Amino acid sequence: MTRTQHDAFLDLSSDLTGASVFRLQSTGLTDTYVALLTERLGTTAFAALLAAHAAARSAAAENAADVPRQLRHHILSDARLGPAARSLLKLWFVGVWHAMTTDWHSAHGGAIDDVDCVPTPAAYTEGLLWPSIGANPAGVKPHGYAMWAHAPRIPDPRQEL
Repeated sequence: MTRTQHDAFLDLSSDLTGASVFRLQSTGLTDTYVALLTERLGTTAFAALLAAHAAARSAAAENAADVPRQLRHHILSDARLGPAARSLLKLWFVGVWHAMTTDWHSAHGGAIDDVDCVPTPAAYTEGLLWPSIGANPAGVKPHGYAMWAHAPRIPDPRQEL
């Protein structure tokens, strides 16, 4: 069975965010985010991002704890892939796509009309920020009487998002 672009994207997103693939799938946003990145970065840059992630995982194959270091080496420190990965991180956590700069697009392609956006209302409500701080998004999900009068309870970092 061959890995699909969808699976590769989920694995990349899981390694970048620290959230499980199951948690990311449960947002229902994977297809929307794949389409957004393909459009905004261009198919070549998006494929390069997935390939660099595969290379990072391969380099860390014998030591799973080495994955973050390999991600920094193969993706985050790269002038082409680093900005895209950071925008993807922001997208998963706060539900906002932060556009690549004009200089980035001039050098690497993609959508020239790339702008900051919230790709869908669900991106805000399903952002990883909310479970990370133990809170519900304001104005969207019921949270009980006077919940916002108290500081969020930060969950144990050893628990899965």
